[in-house]
Amino acid sequence: MALPESGTAWPPPQWAPYYRAMRVDDAWYSGDRNRLARVYGHHPEVRERRKLWGRKSAEMRMRKRETRLHVPLAGDIARTSADLLFADMPTITVSDDATQKRLNVLIDEGRIQETLLGAAEQAAALSGVFFRVTWDRALLPRPILTVMQPDAAIPEFRFGLLRAVMFWRELDGSTDAHVWRHIERHEPGRIEHALYEGTPDNLGRRVPLTEHPDTADIALTLDATGDSMATGIQQLTAAYMPNMLPNRLHRTAPVGRSDYQGVHDLFDSLDETWTSWMRDIRLARARLIVPDAYLKSEGPGNGASFDDDREVWAGLKIPPTEQGAGITLAQFGIRVEEHQTTADAIVRQAVQTAGYDGQAFGLEGDGTPETATGVNARTARSMTTRKKKTGYARHPVADMLHVMLQVDALLFTPGLKPERPLVEFGDGVAESEQQTATTLDLLARAGAVSTATKVKILHPDWKDTDVQAEVSAILAETGAAAPDPGGTFPM
Repeated sequence: MALPESGTAWPPPQWAPYYRAMRVDDAWYSGDRNRLARVYGHHPEVRERRKLWGRKSAEMRMRKRETRLHVPLAGDIARTSADLLFADMPTITVSDDATQKRLNVLIDEGRIQETLLGAAEQAAALSGVFFRVTWDRALLPRPILTVMQPDAAIPEFRFGLLRAVMFWRELDGSTDAHVWRHIERHEPGRIEHALYEGTPDNLGRRVPLTEHPDTADIALTLDATGDSMATGIQQLTAAYMPNMLPNRLHRTAPVGRSDYQGVHDLFDSLDETWTSWMRDIRLARARLIVPDAYLKSEGPGNGASFDDDREVWAGLKIPPTEQGAGITLAQFGIRVEEHQTTADAIVRQAVQTAGYDGQAFGLEGDGTPETATGVNARTARSMTTRKKKTGYARHPVADMLHVMLQVDALLFTPGLKPERPLVEFGDGVAESEQQTATTLDLLARAGAVSTATKVKILHPDWKDTDVQAEVSAILAETGAAAPDPGGTFPM
């Protein structure tokens, strides 16, 4: 697929179901009550009046304070997913020492770990993200890795593999009736740019890049023959990282699956539970029931008003001198245990459906230290989900780092030997130094481990030369490296 023709419906109709699902996931991920109300209450494609956020509350109709409460569990799930993947940076290595040194610089100065953490969180919410390698020689002396959103991308797959992708964005100056769009298409060896002037639902006509200030500088970097540029490498300068596969709603397309798929009803039920709980608290505030004569008059013709924050609730038409007409306290009970139990059950089911264990969300465990084996046993579901996601993340990360090395060799570091890095994730559970020392001591007493293996266990990030040097030093200090004097002992 080349760049779209003028007058094309936008977004493309075939991608409307994907974008619609992402719109709902994005509303929950944002934690914005107004966005949830818009998605469920006003958008005709996803309107559901039975849901808490699909109903127009009495407070909204009367323009009073919103009392519906939102619990940002969706954001917590996305954050937990990112922490499991990239809180500890995976080990990224190449065989050439000079290339490894330059790769370390690109990873550190490019803040790759921070980029990956953000990408993994957004992927968990929106089903996946795209990576893009770009560069600006006037800005930085190295290539740049960026994250592109899935609801602003049109990918092209072949046999489940990404062969090209179009990224699009609406530019400044767009209005409800007039929209400027910039489209950037990546294919192997080439990047194309185009500017369109249209409407919210139509791409409109294609115009020169110089027609808008946000794309005018891009025109200066393109080939003289057209609105494209050769990258100088054959590999695609973009990659797709799915959150999980398959997508249960779109089984035939290799697009990822959000952690929220099938969990929206639980999110809504959790909000309804907390809204009910807070309503109990509001209703349980102490009010006083008093005779009319005890109340302050608003004056003739001013009517009546009600303030739910006032402590005097209502007046009764009882003469203040009549027996039993004094001040009466009215206060209702709060169903704390019922609401707490319901909320915990919903959270537990929601995170389990998303692929995680309750312990990651504070539902289990008493806070006492545990061994790595104990943690693994209590977080087996989360660790399984993590292992699956590392498989989906490892290849696009390696591909993009390889592209960065190729672009760096072409534009910034002549003589560099690019190679595809090896990306290795840890096991996700780190033992304490005391636990590691105890394990090594038991293995040494059993005579089941060599000094070299003990050093590797203690320092898994060391190179073989560093390990050998440490082994030699240990053997020399302990005397274990002393030669056998030989001979026989007297009888």
